[in-house]
Amino acid sequence: MRVLGIDPGSRITGFGVIDIDNGKLQYVTSGCIRMKDKDLPARLKTIFEGVSEVIDSTSPEFMAVEEVFVSRNARSALVLGQARGAAISAGVNKGLPMGEYTALQIKKSVVGYGQADKAQVQHMVKSILALAGLPQEDAADALACAICHSHTLEHNFRMSKQQGLKTQP
Repeated sequence: MRVLGIDPGSRITGFGVIDIDNGKLQYVTSGCIRMKDKDLPARLKTIFEGVSEVIDSTSPEFMAVEEVFVSRNARSALVLGQARGAAISAGVNKGLPMGEYTALQIKKSVVGYGQADKAQVQHMVKSILALAGLPQEDAADALACAICHSHTLEHNFRMSKQQGLKTQP
């Protein structure tokens, strides 16, 4: 199975693609979609087209996106939500099943601690995927999102397998 993780941002959107093979995670690719345009509609178009291009070139079977965190600045949260929507629209447009996770869920899944900082996430992503070096922060967050989704997929598979065994005579 192949999972695309997205860390949405209105200036930089990270992406990361991993394969799941018999419970083992393998790095495929990662990077950032950078917005040079000043106006929001053009940046949203760049996100949509960039995520669509990543989907076309990597053929994931699932997509996972980090949810918006609302803090003090409501305007920033709204803009981030629109960036997230552009990324989700690209995935939905390509027919990908979607997983959505909070930063807390992602950090707990990858680091084991929901309040982990970016450096800890980068380090664990490097370790889990056996990377030679640290991925860029936004790409690491996207890879962490994909790793989190892979854990959810594995858990759901094990649960359905156990339920199937329990219901058989």
